[in-house]
Amino acid sequence: MNLLVVGASGFLGAEVCRQAVAAGHRVVGTYHSAAVAVPGVAPRRLDVTDRAAVRALLTGVRPDAVVATPYRYDDWAVTADGAAHVAGAAAEVGARLVHLSSDALHAGRPTPYADDDVPTPVHPYGAAKAAAETAVRALDPGALLVRTSLIVGEGSKQIQLCRDALAGRAVLFTDEARCPVHVADLAAAVLELLPTELAGPLNVAGPEAVSRAGMGLLVARHDGVDAGGLKTTTIAGAGLHRPAQVVLDSARATGLLRTRLRGITELYGCACTHSLHCPCA
Repeated sequence: MNLLVVGASGFLGAEVCRQAVAAGHRVVGTYHSAAVAVPGVAPRRLDVTDRAAVRALLTGVRPDAVVATPYRYDDWAVTADGAAHVAGAAAEVGARLVHLSSDALHAGRPTPYADDDVPTPVHPYGAAKAAAETAVRALDPGALLVRTSLIVGEGSKQIQLCRDALAGRAVLFTDEARCPVHVADLAAAVLELLPTELAGPLNVAGPEAVSRAGMGLLVARHDGVDAGGLKTTTIAGAGLHRPAQVVLDSARATGLLRTRLRGITELYGCACTHSLHCPCA
């Protein structure tokens, strides 16, 4: 397979590239500032906000499939417009598109979100991810939209945030629950889904919900460090307006995939303090 990974220098994009190269695929990976550091990947610099440049790249590469992971948290043009440009170009060249979306497009509620639940964003990044999905579905109806959650593993920003909180350099929320997924599991799932004809949104996240504070305790146990210094607060206590409990129901994906989506307690070991923040409490 001739695969194009848009955002190949990112955490997930690089892992998709590594696994695709190992599987024998021909891989072209794009980057914007940080170069692609995966052996066997042909790097191409790309600004996804430049529609003409995106179209020229896809026309030149003629990929069989595209995995699109570009985002910038505070940049609508990259997250929303960039996704639209990639989708339009992929449709033009007839490439299979898997677009990476996020649980950030949901507002949060006590019950889990199904694959096809309508986005209800409450902050700019969530709105950008929702707009990206709308554009992708309009421009390429056959595209698969993988909605995922916090991506963990060595090198993950989410794990580093936990370590920073344990060192007193950051704060974790006790009331913000997500379904973390390991980067290797998510990348394998994405590559497994590429040859399918699945279209529309599909939740692909870990099977366990945990608060950010609970994840901090798990990382402390995993690293063998004292969790006594863990700094926590609530979303309201921090004066923020952001989704609290966002649990993705990934049952459909679990039934479709050979790849096993491991839970956070399997990955990092249960803290077993049975405190308010412990995921097994």
